[in-house]
Amino acid sequence: MVFLPRPDWLDRLVGIPGLNDGVDALNLENRLGKVIVGCSGGADSLALLAVSVSIGLDVVAVHVDHGLRPESARETDVVELRAGDLGVTVDLRQVEVGLGPNLEARARTARYRALSDAADEHGAPNIFVGHTADDQAETVLLALLRGSAMSGLAGMPVQRGPIIRPLLQVRRSETEAYCAKLGWDPVRDPSNDDRAYRRAWIRHEALPLLSQGAERDLVPILARQAEVLRVESEFLDQAARALWPGGDDTSAQNLIAAPLALARRAVRCWLGLPPPSFEEVERVLAVARGEATATEISGGRRVWRSAGQMLAEARH
Repeated sequence: MVFLPRPDWLDRLVGIPGLNDGVDALNLENRLGKVIVGCSGGADSLALLAVSVSIGLDVVAVHVDHGLRPESARETDVVELRAGDLGVTVDLRQVEVGLGPNLEARARTARYRALSDAADEHGAPNIFVGHTADDQAETVLLALLRGSAMSGLAGMPVQRGPIIRPLLQVRRSETEAYCAKLGWDPVRDPSNDDRAYRRAWIRHEALPLLSQGAERDLVPILARQAEVLRVESEFLDQAARALWPGGDDTSAQNLIAAPLALARRAVRCWLGLPPPSFEEVERVLAVARGEATATEISGGRRVWRSAGQMLAEARH
């Protein structure tokens, strides 16, 4: 049995109040079966790995190498070393991030796909990732800059499907302090300091400046705001789904008769992923009102009205 000192913040993770999807508690200590812990080698993921082991979970540490930086080999070595210290299985995976815009988004998609594949192969029902309260605050500000609606400003959920973020009430400084207590030297991704990336700019410039102007630490405030908005957003989504469509009845008239706030949400829920932008939702509502015959939206989809019904399909 590996002895690990208990971090001060562990009690915040065990039996944490559920913030999403009707979860009453994460109840981490009683999760059955294997648990995938996404481990980059950074302080957040190493602390999460150590805590998962300390509470007796059957852990597989999965490291995803995107192949984007020459120093990624050292990150792999750090994960292997610490997984060995803890006596847990380590699964090393390499992914290719294709060409295109928004490198961060494409890398994130590839990473989650690799974690999902690992969970399937190891028979693990849950995947832990190490996002902290600081990450949540940065996500909220990123969403604000993009002009996101309430669902975007709600940030990251504690749980969505198999993905669980146990550290959303833990500060980045706390995970760093815990790794230091263990005598571990975490990986430091240089891209986290590169202001060319918007998240790094928010982390090192925008958020500290806003906190200075507010004369208080805004991270817990933004994280709490995300929690409040998520609960309200999920309630409104449920109301929108109950309102429209009615089973197979995608009546355009019923859609436009709904309160605008619910009609917009009903359209987003109906169309699913990839989520339509605000402008695309407005174009769909214009079709429902008969102001346009059809519209093209993201994901290669087309929406049109026929015999009073709203129809959508993917175009090939």
